[in-house]
Amino acid sequence: MTQTFAELGLSDKIIKAITELGYTEPTPIQQQTIPLLLKEKTDVVALAQTGTGKTAAFGLPLLSEMDFSEHKTKALILAPTRELCVQISTDLKKFAKYINGLKVTEVYGGASIEGQIRTIKQGAPHIIAATPGRLIDLLKRKVVSLKDVEVLILDEADEMLNMGFKESIDTILEKTPGEKHVWLFSATMPKEVARIASAYMSNPKEISVGKKNEGAANIEHMYYSVQSRDRYPALKRVVDFNPDIYGIIFCRTKIETQEVADAFIKDGYSADTLHGDLSQAQRDFVMKRFRNKNIQLLIATDVAARGLDVKDITHVINYNLPEDIESYTHRSGRTARAGKMGVSISLVTPKDSYKIREIEKMINKSFKRMDVPTGVQVCEKQLFHLVSKIHHIEVNDVEIEAYLPKIMEELKDLSKEDLIKRFISEEFNRFLEYYQQAPDLNKGSERGTSSGMTRFFINLGELDGLHWKFLKDYLADISGITTQHIFNVDVKKSFSFFETEAKNAQSFLQINDKSLQFNDRKVQIEVSAGKERSGGGKSYGGDGERKSYSSGGGKSYGGGSRGGYGGDRKSGGGGYGSGEKKSGGYGGKRDGGGYKGKKDDSGSSGYARRTGGGDFKKKSFGSDKGGSRPRSKRKFND
Repeated sequence: MTQTFAELGLSDKIIKAITELGYTEPTPIQQQTIPLLLKEKTDVVALAQTGTGKTAAFGLPLLSEMDFSEHKTKALILAPTRELCVQISTDLKKFAKYINGLKVTEVYGGASIEGQIRTIKQGAPHIIAATPGRLIDLLKRKVVSLKDVEVLILDEADEMLNMGFKESIDTILEKTPGEKHVWLFSATMPKEVARIASAYMSNPKEISVGKKNEGAANIEHMYYSVQSRDRYPALKRVVDFNPDIYGIIFCRTKIETQEVADAFIKDGYSADTLHGDLSQAQRDFVMKRFRNKNIQLLIATDVAARGLDVKDITHVINYNLPEDIESYTHRSGRTARAGKMGVSISLVTPKDSYKIREIEKMINKSFKRMDVPTGVQVCEKQLFHLVSKIHHIEVNDVEIEAYLPKIMEELKDLSKEDLIKRFISEEFNRFLEYYQQAPDLNKGSERGTSSGMTRFFINLGELDGLHWKFLKDYLADISGITTQHIFNVDVKKSFSFFETEAKNAQSFLQINDKSLQFNDRKVQIEVSAGKERSGGGKSYGGDGERKSYSSGGGKSYGGGSRGGYGGDRKSGGGGYGSGEKKSGGYGGKRDGGGYKGKKDDSGSSGYARRTGGGDFKKKSFGSDKGGSRPRSKRKFND
């Protein structure tokens, strides 16, 4: 039988506040936790997935039972990230709307500590929500006193330990009274969380919604098996196959998040990054745009996205599986919040496929293996999505009335059928043109060339400062073949492979007759014999030494003299790319010896990096440049 919040025993003031917020029925973790904490003065270990309402589970009984008449800090809440701190503080203030005089303060790193000190000195807050590092700073400055703390709450305890806060948590716990109560909330129960429970809690009551470390029941888990070189094209297909996607894409490193975001923006998607190098103001700016759905895709690292609570996220995509498989639970928990359904997708290379089995055992859920959508499937999905959108669009009769006579006159010679075909084709043709020759990425695990394709070798590679996106643009420029028809670019140290349709093969072979130079060395392209080269292999450009990949250091041998990769590229004839990566990709015609990218901050990607406030500049969808996404420019939430 479903209980109401009133039946749980909460105070009338709390019931009034949460009723106005739209709270009707408590979640399972709230049903078990709130009555216990209202009736007993006890320590608690509560295990539940992210997005199940843990803030209300500890916040509502805390506000209902504690005496806040004295201006002393009675409750301390530790959380792993500044976003979660702000969220907890905001929720508690809303819950306490009708509790007079209650003061709740959040303190976290990345913001002015002087401002936080001034707020605390205006009167001791009854409740402090804090990140461990900033709280220790305030304790050292003797700004905060924990001697009157009656309840200490550890929210997302496993995440705090994963982020390296073990010693900080121990230090804080030692500065609180021994007779306090500790409420520990966590999604998983690793050994370190159990250690804290054993060391600092007295006979804690354990509450568990589902099994320990188990995944949420309302999340569908699926994976796509792809080769590393096909990871981004596969990701793009998955996104295009889900037209209404509003999601977070997780990457392992800050560099990878920026590369993926740059590629998406270049291809016309509404995307941005969230990683540790952003200032607090930049993070707030990105998150405001994401919550307002001005950004469709948020590309994030694990650390940066911990504690995020955003409504209506439809998909979480793991561009790479996390190194620590327990982090998968926290990633997937960003979707399916507050009882809604969600999808967690993983792109998995053959060498990492074993991790899927390990995660299945941990979360007690099965993954569904999916085939990467073909170009035809993507076009079909987009076509019917467009038809549905047109069918359900809201018509503003008053505003459009004045234009109808001229429109009717222009279209009077078209039948209903012709009009529908032409209207649909105006948008659909872009996707059809982009995907009609797209290769089957599900064959990527098989070495060799797909049917109807020719595989080529080119004597340029990583040591020339190239990665696959830059090389793809370069090949398109020198051959006249658009990037849509260049596939499976595989960059090695000193050479690379790529594929194209057999009908385009001659366009690439003719490049050898042009005597093109790259870093003062002749560019050579030939049909691959089918075996990938490694080590020494064939070299082009004569004997001699190759300059090192960085601006200084040792030498490597086996090819012609190449320009260095790195530095600010203000000197002539340099390598391909830049040390500061300001260009965002290949960005210029061949000029003399070197193949130089643009030196400005925006580069060819159309992505103006943020230096403060303001918005991003993006290329319009459906640009003439090869590789651009075939879609008209529009806001995600139009």
